[in-house]
Amino acid sequence: MTKIAIGTINKLRKVSTATVATCLFKKGLKNQFIQNVKPLKFGRPTMVGEAYTLRYIPAREDLNPISVFRNPKHLQRVAVEECPEGAVMVIDSRQNARAASAGSILVTRLMIRKAEGIITDGGFRDSAEIADLDFSSYHNRPTAPTNLTLHQAIAINDPIGCGDVAVFPGDIILGDDDGVMVIPANLADEVADECLQMTLYEEFVLEQVQDGKPVIGLYPMVDEGIKVIFEKWKLERG
Repeated sequence: MTKIAIGTINKLRKVSTATVATCLFKKGLKNQFIQNVKPLKFGRPTMVGEAYTLRYIPAREDLNPISVFRNPKHLQRVAVEECPEGAVMVIDSRQNARAASAGSILVTRLMIRKAEGIITDGGFRDSAEIADLDFSSYHNRPTAPTNLTLHQAIAINDPIGCGDVAVFPGDIILGDDDGVMVIPANLADEVADECLQMTLYEEFVLEQVQDGKPVIGLYPMVDEGIKVIFEKWKLERG
């Protein structure tokens, strides 16, 4: 996987998916928000890490009896054991939550191995247990059937689609209570710096609005007088 600087990761922890979405839109990228997934537990710290992918295809009955889990090379299990520290496992479940992408045991193993989080555009079983973990997790909805009834793990760390978004290994995954954004790896440093500046300006705007100021001329900032006030505000904040 591409190795992103820890400084970039730390910058991105300070920004929101909404800010990232606007930043990427300015760069012409309109489809970087993973559709129809939500956190199993709201209020967790912002999730940021490099994508490590797992792809499922539709299961075929003769290839996916329950005994396949005895195979030490079963790709779902291998992915859990090889997902790098700090990475986010992103699972392509073809937006199909009729069977689980994983359950609490595998997600707990990822947590113990110090992965950053896990996302599927399908569903998790044992969802209440996963929600109680100190670990970021996103899915479409809870589901009880084992993955073998519907999904066959077929590839690790290949480009995938998740929630209608292309995800390449090494892309930066950022998740908060609004959902999950995918930041192309080659843009990560640039996006981190721009989003920090955008976040600073948004803090200024919110203060101004709370003080009764109108948004016209302020958001976006096109009033030269407001620009002067903003620069003074930044200096006062150090």
